[in-house]
Amino acid sequence: MPTRLRLRQLEALECVAETGSMTRAADVLGISQPAVSRLLSDLATEVGFQLFDRRGGRLIPTQEARFLLPDIHRLLEMLDHIGEVSRHLTDRKAGHLRIACLPGFATSHLPEILARFLSDRPGVTATIEPDRPERILEWIVGEQYDVAITDNFDAHPAVTSETILVRSVCIMPEDHPLLAREVITPADLADERLIHTRRDSAFYRELTEAFLSQGIEMNSIVETRQFTAACELVLRRVGLSVISELDAAGYAGRGLAFRPFAPAVAHRLALVRPLHKHPSMITLEFMEIFRDSLRPFEQV
Repeated sequence: MPTRLRLRQLEALECVAETGSMTRAADVLGISQPAVSRLLSDLATEVGFQLFDRRGGRLIPTQEARFLLPDIHRLLEMLDHIGEVSRHLTDRKAGHLRIACLPGFATSHLPEILARFLSDRPGVTATIEPDRPERILEWIVGEQYDVAITDNFDAHPAVTSETILVRSVCIMPEDHPLLAREVITPADLADERLIHTRRDSAFYRELTEAFLSQGIEMNSIVETRQFTAACELVLRRVGLSVISELDAAGYAGRGLAFRPFAPAVAHRLALVRPLHKHPSMITLEFMEIFRDSLRPFEQV
């Protein structure tokens, strides 16, 4: 064909075929009757055959036009669908969000935030992939995930990040004598068995320094990567622990209580995403909502 068919021509063809009248088609399309006539005349010239016969005052598609109409109908339906999806994307109502996170977040805090996020966006789907910080960084650098929630993060030229300092607290069973104190210090924990994070973590090093600054040696009983594991162990009276208040809050009212810990030791969380990959509006909105959810626990 000498030229590409125009969408408006195809809409006019389908509408006249359905209504049998250029006048009624003009009303449906919101244009004048002469405009419909011109669209069909131009289309007939471009395709090289007649589009309609007039019978009893009604326009009837020719055999050639009837052959085209099913494909035209499918095309117009597809374009309507694309338009609807585009509107949902613009309104942040559709899309797919890929989240990498620390294992603890996959079972605490994140599910609640994500559930609220998805409830207002029925066209949005999500993937959650928990793993260790080193693996998460590989995924983000490789642009395999849209956003990650991690810690122990060092700057990387292919990643943009925001670090949030989360307060730490001392957790204990609800009937523990130390709950009588308003603030827990290393001296208060001198005779307590302690559950703590891995020795190669920045949080453990800062916690150790807090104990040493008061001349107290930590009485280690269990080393674990996850704060949620520490909570479960404290519930079972294995020992006490100093963890992120964010994780401790998830166990409030479940047999576990906590008090502020001093000197302050912050858990450094990082929200990261690929630097060179343009983020979707869904990604940016989720990051903002998740960031806001951390503010009540932020160390200032």
